[in-house]
Amino acid sequence: MEKMSDFFEKVKHLYRYFRTLLHHFFRGLMSMIFVVFPMNQFWSELCYFTTLSSLGFLALKFSRPSVLLPSHDHLPKNIDLFFTSLSAATASSMSTLEMEVFSNTQLFVLIVITFVTGEVFTSFLELHFSKSAKSDSSTFKYYSNNNNRITDQLGIVINREAGEEEEEEEEGLLKFKSIQMLAVLVGCYLLFVHVAGAAIISVYLNLVPSARNVLKKKGLNQQIFTIFTAVSTFANCGFLPTNENMMAFRTNSGLQLILIPLILTGNTLYPLCLRFTILALEKITGKEEFRYMLKNSRELGYRHLIPGNTMGCVYLGITALGYVLVQLILFCSLEWNSEAVVDGMSGYEKAVGSLFQVVSSRHVGESVFDLSAVSPAVLVLFIFMMYLPAYTSFVPIIYAENEIKKKRSDFWEQILFTQLGYITIFVILVCITEAESMKTDPLNFSVFAIVFEVVSAYGNVGFSIGYSCERRLNSDGECRDAWYGLAGKWSYGGKFVLMVVMLFGRLKKFNARGGRAWKLF
Repeated sequence: MEKMSDFFEKVKHLYRYFRTLLHHFFRGLMSMIFVVFPMNQFWSELCYFTTLSSLGFLALKFSRPSVLLPSHDHLPKNIDLFFTSLSAATASSMSTLEMEVFSNTQLFVLIVITFVTGEVFTSFLELHFSKSAKSDSSTFKYYSNNNNRITDQLGIVINREAGEEEEEEEEGLLKFKSIQMLAVLVGCYLLFVHVAGAAIISVYLNLVPSARNVLKKKGLNQQIFTIFTAVSTFANCGFLPTNENMMAFRTNSGLQLILIPLILTGNTLYPLCLRFTILALEKITGKEEFRYMLKNSRELGYRHLIPGNTMGCVYLGITALGYVLVQLILFCSLEWNSEAVVDGMSGYEKAVGSLFQVVSSRHVGESVFDLSAVSPAVLVLFIFMMYLPAYTSFVPIIYAENEIKKKRSDFWEQILFTQLGYITIFVILVCITEAESMKTDPLNFSVFAIVFEVVSAYGNVGFSIGYSCERRLNSDGECRDAWYGLAGKWSYGGKFVLMVVMLFGRLKKFNARGGRAWKLF
């Protein structure tokens, strides 16, 4: 008990320190971004992700890796370090380097990048720096300082009825307080899930020798692994400190079951968890702010608080679980007796591993099995799942839009391509940059493998069929199998295109309405 108490005291002090540090850093960073791009959220987010990716690249570059690359004569290339940093920032986990190359310092850098660019954390920042909160605050002050005076369209000052003004003041103040409380709630949710997830993973590693021995054999720090896994899994990034990702723990079903809730609560089921948390707090506390959040979620402008009643979130949850069930049935039907995929696993381990694999296919990209050995039918289904947005539901979810912004963006929304059109363009570009490899090594550089890699990057998932020396037609002694994605064998041009795809995929919400002018008959 004393050790546990000391642990929580250390966590509390660490939280206070990082809270103060992050507060000053992000206030300065976000203030700079909003000054440069004051009217456009797209450019603000683009600047945010690219800035943090660049800072992460510099931190990785000037930190010494744990081991040199197999050639022993050079450090990781700059493009691979930037690729890794951007991949972490966009929660893509596309890899061109083996993860065990990175030292504890570099792993800590990746933890920070993954945490501060996670979907829940960035939405938390949006709540703190949202213009709606500031405008409501200023509106409330305006009404308070201009006693019963407003101006009509002709500029004539007229008196307002006291009751009407009081109602607007109360409404504006309640909305402002609700946004503030929602920001606190999201922050607490973020902290609780990370602390609880890391604590449970730590307990599991201490209780299960087989999982702990994997880390010992690889020389990985258990504390770094615990924090890295919790942060990366919740952010749906998919990076893990092991080269083999979750394949190193394919028989540790307990760890997989621990990570599945982290995956779902950080992405596809986050709106459902958030709404039910607000419902519970409203019942317990009776606070008017929670009631306002539930009834006026559209006015708050928080994308993850889905407008409408609770059934919208329930439908979202049913859809997400339905997709998991469909994938699970197909995966088990085709791979249950596959020696190349599930060899040496018990029936229980196969069931849990299959569940973990299909849950990961939507966005997290952590893998228990070698995808190069999985049936093509399952891989095609994975491509479809990776393409789908996180909040796909069979009941349409309509978000409120500012009418002025809507008019301004109508022109661009109509001339832009659909998201599927952009994926096609990216695939064509990669086929051009990798044309020579596709000729000399057609089995590894197949069109299907390239499509799989591009869609995985677009969906910010991180799945990859990988590269195998055994599939080479002209084999030689220079080839070495490595634990990274197919993109690790691409040219500089191909890697650059994939970096654009990852960034495009992270910002695809701004192009969700694109291509409306294109009609198919």
